[in-house]
Amino acid sequence: MSPTCHTSQMIWWPKEVPTLSHGLITLRAPQESDIPALLEGAQDPLLPIFTRIPSHYSMADAEFYVRERSPHAFANQTELQLVLEYGNGADATFAGGFSFHSLNVREHVAEIGYWICAPMRGKGIGSIATQVLTHFGFESIGFERIEAVVNVENTPSRKLLEKSGYSLEGIMRKKSRKEDGTQKDMALYAAIRQDWKGI
Repeated sequence: MSPTCHTSQMIWWPKEVPTLSHGLITLRAPQESDIPALLEGAQDPLLPIFTRIPSHYSMADAEFYVRERSPHAFANQTELQLVLEYGNGADATFAGGFSFHSLNVREHVAEIGYWICAPMRGKGIGSIATQVLTHFGFESIGFERIEAVVNVENTPSRKLLEKSGYSLEGIMRKKSRKEDGTQKDMALYAAIRQDWKGI
């Protein structure tokens, strides 16, 4: 998909949710058929610790995400939410979710978010998907800076970002409050358009 009005001075929002592919990895719009796999993947006990996905994630939560939250956020240009899929054709497997959120159009800045299903971790899938979405953010939407905020204790996620071309900029103390009432330090990573060397 090529933008018709994008220049380096403006943010270009796609008219429809893009499908982005690289090898066996695809990022695409959430679909009704994703709901069961989304529900299953979200039962991972690590997700409430390291993401905003709540514990006790329900079928109603999965249905709301696919049917309402994701399409409405895209229409309102507040978030771009994508499903991560691994494999080809009928063998493709739901592998997690990616997004651009916390958009600041005036500043040309967004935050990238992601989660990977437990069986798909450690295969390099997440880092490639991060590079694919980062490339789209820079070259098609026109962001100048893409941030990522991760729990300082989430070593795999921090390694994923570093492998994907993001640099650690600092530690934000007591930045995020978790379900159990604890306040966690978060690591701030960023990729800058002019310096980024990804896919």
